[in-house]
Amino acid sequence: MTVSKSVSGNPFRSFIMGGFECADHQNAFGERIDLIVLTGHDRLINEDYKRLREIDITTVREGIRWSHVEKKPFVYDWSQVEEIIIHAHKHDIQVVWDICHFGFPDDLTPLHPMFARRFAHLCRAFVKKYRSLVPDGALIITPINEVSFLSWLGGEVKGTSPYCINQGWEVKYMLMKAYIEGIEMMKEADPSVRIMVTEPLVHISASDPSDPDLCFAAQEKHQEQFQVLDILSGKMCPELRGKEEYLDIIGVNFYFNNQWTLNEHQCIPWDCYPPNPMWRSLSSLVEEVYLQYKRPVVISETSIPEHKRYSWLKMIHKECIKIIKKEIPLYGCCIYPIIDRPDWDFPEIWHHSGLWDIPDPSNLHREIHQESLVALNEFRFNLLTLLLPEQIVITEES
Repeated sequence: MTVSKSVSGNPFRSFIMGGFECADHQNAFGERIDLIVLTGHDRLINEDYKRLREIDITTVREGIRWSHVEKKPFVYDWSQVEEIIIHAHKHDIQVVWDICHFGFPDDLTPLHPMFARRFAHLCRAFVKKYRSLVPDGALIITPINEVSFLSWLGGEVKGTSPYCINQGWEVKYMLMKAYIEGIEMMKEADPSVRIMVTEPLVHISASDPSDPDLCFAAQEKHQEQFQVLDILSGKMCPELRGKEEYLDIIGVNFYFNNQWTLNEHQCIPWDCYPPNPMWRSLSSLVEEVYLQYKRPVVISETSIPEHKRYSWLKMIHKECIKIIKKEIPLYGCCIYPIIDRPDWDFPEIWHHSGLWDIPDPSNLHREIHQESLVALNEFRFNLLTLLLPEQIVITEES
């Protein structure tokens, strides 16, 4: 007997998804960091997909790695993309594609005058290549992952290219120009392409709730996280040609350090007892997004490093149940990364935040984190018991 979830309008094959860390950016020291290579996913993709199928994860997030694909302007090497497509077909895995997770070719930054044009042509070339190999079925694409974070990291604190200070808005504006022009060219090649925007879901609080000016300033800063969605939908910067239909599926990336106080930037703890009154639940933050934009939502990234993984996943699973019970269209939850990853700036340090750890980077052997697996199985069981009878399809197999 096979039990599967069938929800009208949901294009994803599995509610619980796995994301492979695919950043290929330049880090704080100007070094190119290719996490697909460092984790061995490019060589071990067959085994990685087999592991996911064994635990019934059939939807994954992958990236094409722009710096790898486009070594020369407008000349593309799709060999690694073809490998992903081949192995995804072999294991019946659905891939949600990032065109740019983090990382650009060596000769580009978001402030380069050719950035948007190069990116848009890359987007169109990818869609044409993909459809030449997979002519049918849903094609879900994230053009640029976490524009808000990327514009802060590269535009405010010199953490990556273009290594600026106090130019976060300029970087964000140029990233969104490329984002929208990329969507235009993808839609021209294939109007059925679906867009999943993926942005950090954060909460910024006033350290002193009795100070009305501080509370107002904190709320203003909190609202800045929605600029990308507003630009994409045309509410802001209409000259960039955003449209409401471009805001299709909203992915929210939610981590343990996504909530902090305004000026001190003190992280608000998520697991203290009694609960910290400044911490906002995932379900309340998702509800805020849904009420504002009325679009389906995916928890597009979530994880925590080291020993609190079971507790974190348990909390995430309970919050997802709350969201579903509020009748918010929650399409899925992606464990990101699904495989362990090294630190961007100090790659000799590994985070141990995946469902599989890599205890020894010299051999890249994957070791299941048993507590995370238990949490995942509990998550899946409670999802199935929550579904309405008409949402469950049961087929008998001989």
